[in-house]
Amino acid sequence: VVFLAPPAGTSSKRLPIARNCADSLCLLAMERTGVELAVGLVVGAVAVMIMNPANFSFSGLASMAALLLLVGPMAWKGLRLTLTFVSSLSKSKKHDKIDGYNNQYDNSKSADDRNKDYAKLVDSYYDLATEFYEWGWGTSFHFADRREGETFQQSILRHEYFLAGRMNISKGTTVLDCGCGIGGPARNIARFTGANIKAITINQFQVNRGNAISAREGIRDQVELIQGDFMKLPFEDNSFDAVYAIESTCHAPDRSGVYGEIMRVLKPGGVFACYEWCLTDKYDAKDERHRKLKRDIEVGDGLPDLVHTSVCTKALKDAGFEVSEARDFMQDGHLGSGGEPWYTPLTASWNPTKWPRFQFNPIMFRLLPLILTFCELIKLVPEGTTKTQVMLQAGGIGCAEGGMTGCFTPAWLMVGRKPL
Repeated sequence: VVFLAPPAGTSSKRLPIARNCADSLCLLAMERTGVELAVGLVVGAVAVMIMNPANFSFSGLASMAALLLLVGPMAWKGLRLTLTFVSSLSKSKKHDKIDGYNNQYDNSKSADDRNKDYAKLVDSYYDLATEFYEWGWGTSFHFADRREGETFQQSILRHEYFLAGRMNISKGTTVLDCGCGIGGPARNIARFTGANIKAITINQFQVNRGNAISAREGIRDQVELIQGDFMKLPFEDNSFDAVYAIESTCHAPDRSGVYGEIMRVLKPGGVFACYEWCLTDKYDAKDERHRKLKRDIEVGDGLPDLVHTSVCTKALKDAGFEVSEARDFMQDGHLGSGGEPWYTPLTASWNPTKWPRFQFNPIMFRLLPLILTFCELIKLVPEGTTKTQVMLQAGGIGCAEGGMTGCFTPAWLMVGRKPL
């Protein structure tokens, strides 16, 4: 794959064999299962032992087979995701936007400037970040605390299902996902409830990717991603039985504006539920560390400005909602002895199986940009990939700092009803 990827900017017509071979390798890899990989590894281990009979033993063979069966599927999943990620990046023509994106946050630009240009800012951010998000996190671009006995994926699903329960949605309900990413939550909630979901994002790349995944998973008739701006929703008044937003309306330049649009398209009696990114009462604007983590979150996550919980709650009321809940969902507790707070995946680990934590340890933190720079030099990934990774990594550290200090939450839970 490394040597077959054509140089950035080179027409695929000039290198049809190279491009087709690279894609074929990725497709071939993705068609294999973890079981097939494990079997192949075991067969290889047997061959090695046969070639070295002096060290051969049935107990050694059994140990080797057990280890490979345990590790093989996990290693294969990581390899498959990485092949998909690199294949997508090799075709990307978006990462040259990174310098223009970073310029939005230089000292000459204010939060008001970014709010005025929010659509370009957010669209550029997700052009840059989407592939990294899917590779490192999955198709649901949000946080969740992990409670005792849960896997990471189970915690993500529980977080989504809880919000669905707050809206009382069921089979046949018409729902809007406001700021959907590539549609992971929409697909999960649709499968769980039987609801029909329209999902909107400002980014066309996310629309294309999300609809392709929905078609592949056989749920395209229930979930449709649409390109649009949630400050000007492209739907008629009173169109939806329920609306939700998961860590997305933080991109809005004005919370009252986006909540007002949600109120407009919601049917009377319908419920809006969301998780908002907010500063908490523990944030101190006079504290240099707090100011830095706030800026790191804004720059690393495409936010025009990060606001306090009270701003969001007031905006929801000002939009006309009857607010029944407004609280920090991440402070609910219930983690148990084996649980982890929401920010744990963004803290450093020396365990290579703990991804994305492994990239935050001191060695990988410095090594990964060098690896990506080399990949840029050999044209495996487009120019700008390294700067994008550094920007996203800084945002992750800012979020983790915000979680550890308690001055930031990614899940200010708000539930409001549109009056009848």
